[in-house]
Amino acid sequence: MAVGGGFSLKGGGAKDGPFFDLLAEAGANLQSVSGLLVRLFETWPEDEGIAREILKAEQEGDRITQAVVKRLNSEKPNSIDSADLYALVTQLDDVADDIEEVADFMALYKIEAPMDQGKVLAEILAASCAELAAALSGLRTGEVLEQRWIEIHRLENEGDRVWREALASLFSDGIDPMVVIRWKDIFGVLERAIDATETAAHHIESIVVKRS
Repeated sequence: MAVGGGFSLKGGGAKDGPFFDLLAEAGANLQSVSGLLVRLFETWPEDEGIAREILKAEQEGDRITQAVVKRLNSEKPNSIDSADLYALVTQLDDVADDIEEVADFMALYKIEAPMDQGKVLAEILAASCAELAAALSGLRTGEVLEQRWIEIHRLENEGDRVWREALASLFSDGIDPMVVIRWKDIFGVLERAIDATETAAHHIESIVVKRS
């Protein structure tokens, strides 16, 4: 992943304030919903209403995405490329969708107990979402975000490693084929969500570079 430094605001602040607000909301929502997923893995099979909270957070992500798109249809940001902003917010929405899909699979597949690798992947995803949330908040202030991108890239690599090990464990321990199919799906969505956080970081980087 290429990295960059800080940027100047170039006078776009006041008009673009609502866009920055929505991006910060999207980041905070992702941090919340990814934390809920970790809790789901920690408490499963006792759901404790966490899956419902995850669904509500996913719906909140949809609301934020729709609000950004609606605003983009009526006004052009001064300091952010519209295409970059659209790509970023839709990618953030994809992460929330993937998290909700994992929670849905846990119930749909009647998972009896979480596999350790699933919990580790959820923790990696939550850490990456926390970095994304910080980067999204930093867009308004001009914070130097290079270390955020580096850490998200490191987490994506770690997620790939754990995902490969998780798949290998499914096919090496004589596990019931139906369990293999179910966990292969769950691991796949978790890995996809982690990858999506890195793609979102690339979009943030593009915004930063163009504002430099």
